[in-house]
Amino acid sequence: MDAMTNDFGDVLLWSFWFFIWIAALMVWFRCLFDMFGDHTLSGWAKAGWAVLLIFVPWVGALIYLIARGRSMTQRQMTRAEELQAAQADYIKQVAGAPASAADQIASAKALLDSGAIDQSEFDTLKAKALA
Repeated sequence: MDAMTNDFGDVLLWSFWFFIWIAALMVWFRCLFDMFGDHTLSGWAKAGWAVLLIFVPWVGALIYLIARGRSMTQRQMTRAEELQAAQADYIKQVAGAPASAADQIASAKALLDSGAIDQSEFDTLKAKALA
């Protein structure tokens, strides 16, 4: 075994630093994605933030969170609401609006007139529509 794994405290310390590193990477990527996803920032502002985030990544991410943290949350909530509304519209479009009783009776009458159904089937469909 190598010297790093001989002491349980060293293993815990390395695990701690590993998780800190992963959390810092997640924050850095979140700042980067938010910056490029923000349509209100100009190109120059995005370039400035990109330079800061690339050349001084952890300090740049901290400054970004302090300066734009609240608006990050608002943009994320707006995007979530837009996606939810789009999903609801899609479900309504796919499911189709239920036909009214008058429409159901009219379509059953058209089937009766065309001979596709007989009078007893028409009466059954009419009763279902009126129920």
